[in-house]
Amino acid sequence: MKQIETPLFSSLLEHAKKNPIQFHIPGHKKGNGMDPTFREFIGDNALSIDLINIAPLDDLHHPKGKIKQAQDLAAKAFGADHTFFSVQGTSGAIMTMVMSVCGPGDKIIVPRNVHKSVLSAIIFSGATPIFVHPEIDSELGISHGITTNAVKEAILNNPDAKAVLVINPTYFGFVADLKSIVELAHSHGLAVLVDEAHGVHIHFHNELPISAMQAGADMAATSVHKLGGSMTQSSILNVREGIVNVHRVQSVLSMLTTTSTSYLLLASLDVARKRLATVGEELLTNTIRLANNARNKINSINGLYCPGYDLVGNEATFNFDPTKILISVKKLGITGHDVEVWLRERFNIEVEMSDLYNVLCILTPGDSEEDIQQLIHALEVLVTEFDISEHNTNLNVEIPTIPNLAVSPRDAFYSETESVPLEESVGRIIAEFVMVYPPGIPIFLPGEEITLENLVYIKKNIEAGLPVQGPEDEELLTLKVLK
Repeated sequence: MKQIETPLFSSLLEHAKKNPIQFHIPGHKKGNGMDPTFREFIGDNALSIDLINIAPLDDLHHPKGKIKQAQDLAAKAFGADHTFFSVQGTSGAIMTMVMSVCGPGDKIIVPRNVHKSVLSAIIFSGATPIFVHPEIDSELGISHGITTNAVKEAILNNPDAKAVLVINPTYFGFVADLKSIVELAHSHGLAVLVDEAHGVHIHFHNELPISAMQAGADMAATSVHKLGGSMTQSSILNVREGIVNVHRVQSVLSMLTTTSTSYLLLASLDVARKRLATVGEELLTNTIRLANNARNKINSINGLYCPGYDLVGNEATFNFDPTKILISVKKLGITGHDVEVWLRERFNIEVEMSDLYNVLCILTPGDSEEDIQQLIHALEVLVTEFDISEHNTNLNVEIPTIPNLAVSPRDAFYSETESVPLEESVGRIIAEFVMVYPPGIPIFLPGEEITLENLVYIKKNIEAGLPVQGPEDEELLTLKVLK
């Protein structure tokens, strides 16, 4: 088959044209049993292919027909031996990676700034995390990649580790030297798992960092929906044969996947792959041009800073994806969250993320020159309303410290617990996650020792209006700790 083909989406269209009488779920029966207002908004075309795994349409749990063909085309497009579609998002694919290679007590080397899904998988599998500290950017208040030397030290100290997990690229667009990490890990017999949630596009343009499959990694969980044009919640898991047992991967993924798989999501993966494989380079050339122009214009605005290639040059920032537009606003004496709200209310602009010091915008082939011009204009107005402060110019940002892991995350999660007031929790062992979402990187994870510095950091985020999530107590007056 050729990359221009869409076997799954085409078969869904053919099935819909036959207009069969449906005595199967979903119960809305092509929209006839649905609220009419919602039906009118969604449209009959979408509802006609909102189907279930009947024989003509194949079954994601045991693909032998159209889904298998679509996955095989995706594998060729991404340079993998096997590709699995995920309707559980990249979180489901990430959990599959970890649980496919790690069991109770097995060690896995991971950056401390991993997404919550990695840590959830560690709890489910009973694996023991060996944390590698990422490089910290004290000017921006963000974490970069992990260095090859840090991974080497972790492997030498833990020769029985089963795998190493790498983020490629980070949420903010920077990448470590993935190829050297892969070569190092493989020389010691470790599997390399890659969280490629923010890198579906990098495989399709030579001006972008290399992808996990290009670097020789064993598995990569890749969000097609984030930057590749498929529908929200649809992702893929790319697998290379050798160290990893592909059949086990399929089994674990099936265990974590609903049996009522969405064909809308699956079809969107099929057509997104076609677009990336056939015209992705052309589309991304324009996106990169837009991003570089936007970065240059933002950096010409007094009081703002948009990092990029200027930070490239060491192991933690080995390369950079320019489509991530991170804007530091700390010189204006306001928080990134303040700017997010201001952009929303004044210019009807929504950003990807904000924190205490930055806002993050992502560019994709779905953006236009006009969109960028609106953003630049809004930022030019922004700096006229907030004065640049000399104090803020020299401000070193606060970054949460990495606490001591006193108990394994699994043991902490399943231990007997009690709730204590936030102020009285210092020195106790936490039994739940505390994070700012997005990006979903925990400030505390189960098993860590609570520090005063991080409690202050949490309170600062709450006061700034940022979405601190995780604890059972949504007001964050108490934390669950081990008894």
